Amino acid sequence: MKKIYYILLAPILFVLNSCSVYNFTGTSPIDAKTFQVNYFQNVSELVEPGIDRDFTLRLQDLIQNQTNLNLTTTDGDLVYEGEITDYRISPMTATAELTAAQNRLSITVNLRFSNKKKPEENFEKRYTFFYDYPGEAQLTGNQLRVALDEIFQRITQDMFNDTLAKW
Repeated sequence: MKKIYYILLAPILFVLNSCSVYNFTGTSPIDAKTFQVNYFQNVSELVEPGIDRDFTLRLQDLIQNQTNLNLTTTDGDLVYEGEITDYRISPMTATAELTAAQNRLSITVNLRFSNKKKPEENFEKRYTFFYDYPGEAQLTGNQLRVALDEIFQRITQDMFNDTLAKW
């Protein structure tokens, strides 16, 4: 009976021990306690009011929801700062009448990441994503909100993966 007990106990201990290396958000162990997200100003040629605030809040929310780090406004262990450098609507395909059959909204965000606990992890990188929509549609109101949500979700998740999940 003792032999069966040890045979069953070994896999359970192994599984419990490996949980200390991996967590459900995919982040590696973090020695930081706080993070700071500075305002991502929109410096693109085409300005869409409010996207800078929306993007900044979206990044803050993602980090708060997927880590146990505390948000601070000054002197964070991890600092996210940058700017929205490009907000562009481009025709992607044309019809026989030479009008746009499909348009693409693309947004580029420049990130400067600083880790005060591990300065060797500091970097600067551009992130771009897009949203395609029919050429006859106007990107306003609810459709603009859907487009921005999709783009911001992808860009903020890519930033999270590069800075905290190390994927």
